[in-house]
Amino acid sequence: MRVIAGSAKRLQLKTLDGTETRPTTDRIKETLFNMISTYLCDSKFLDLFAGSGGIGIEALSRGAGEAVFVEKNPKAMECIKANLEHTRLEDRAVPMSTDALTALHRLNGSKKFDYIFMDPPYGQELEKQVLTYLAGSDLLGDDCLIIVEASLDTSFDYVMDMGFTLIKEKKYKTNKHVFLEMERRES
Repeated sequence: MRVIAGSAKRLQLKTLDGTETRPTTDRIKETLFNMISTYLCDSKFLDLFAGSGGIGIEALSRGAGEAVFVEKNPKAMECIKANLEHTRLEDRAVPMSTDALTALHRLNGSKKFDYIFMDPPYGQELEKQVLTYLAGSDLLGDDCLIIVEASLDTSFDYVMDMGFTLIKEKKYKTNKHVFLEMERRES
């Protein structure tokens, strides 16, 4: 796994051995960032279930102003910190070694994000728990884009009831990215 573009282009990233994390492949990462890179400059990026940190690091490398990395696995967090040091991007990174919902609770009221990316373990409905929390939080910036990496069979038929609009669904061979925005509320 490597950084695709930006200030840390071509630098190799460490990953955990085994199946505890599923790093997003370079090809899927490149496709994702080709879709969102236009508005990354100086953005606030949240990488939930960050694994080795590859997505948040790619965002920082491409100009995001800050990225918060949330990962509860201590070995994965060590990997994230080593990757941030290797890419020299640690000055714009905020690592949080805790579970996603605890991190969201701690961040609520102090940060607003332009991008929220999550790649939770499949089949546990963690994405639904996170989206439920986000729908009632103050974490979403005005045009916040939420991107969920999920298995192909993960249903998002509930998101409209939470106030989200499903913008796009990009399917790959073994998984998909779902792009969501919060519907604008009239004041």
